[in-house]
Amino acid sequence: MIVAEQKPLAEIDKLIGEAKKILVVGCGGCVTVCLAGGEKEVGILAAALRIKRKKEGNPLETVEVTLTRQCDPEYVQQLEKYVTDDVDLILSLACGVGVQYLAERYNKWVVPALNTKFAGGSIQHGVWEERCGLCGECILYKTGGICPIIRCSKSILNGPCGGSQNGRCEVNKDTPCAWQLIYDRMKALGKLDLLLEIQPPKDWSYARDGGPRKVVREDVMIE
Repeated sequence: MIVAEQKPLAEIDKLIGEAKKILVVGCGGCVTVCLAGGEKEVGILAAALRIKRKKEGNPLETVEVTLTRQCDPEYVQQLEKYVTDDVDLILSLACGVGVQYLAERYNKWVVPALNTKFAGGSIQHGVWEERCGLCGECILYKTGGICPIIRCSKSILNGPCGGSQNGRCEVNKDTPCAWQLIYDRMKALGKLDLLLEIQPPKDWSYARDGGPRKVVREDVMIE
């Protein structure tokens, strides 16, 4: 999932400027799971902004809506009735994708309330960790399901580098050596022979070159 975290309240307040009425939009997808932009967070943030403005003698009116997803036009269009002429701007509690979808759909200033961090998952309650670099050429079948691009501090494809000690990375002692993890995993699976295959340089053209990437499924498209 996409992991994000909320910007500081003071920064968000500065971003909305002198707006008198704002539409605060949450997302029921990834940012709900990582406790950054769901219905609960929308309510808390909107209340905090109203209280701050009231203390400053500059009242703020908020309209609060949480969509199933902000990255899907089907749900984004449901905001139509809330985007009224008197709404000064839209405050989006979604990842950067959601912010862009709202900006493309509505002729309103759209402000991000979150910082999009990475693609990852939960490792314990309240802690999320990056696990995927979205490189577009997955090789996890060669490394026992452990990504060397992200989990190795040096993104080495034919590791280890030789700098780790006692299974910990030399770059950061709190980080497990990815290639130690890979070796242990492959050994447990009886697949160590696969590590003898030299991996070619990563083809990064699958990652970011050439503009925005697309995945097209003609079998589910509606004409």
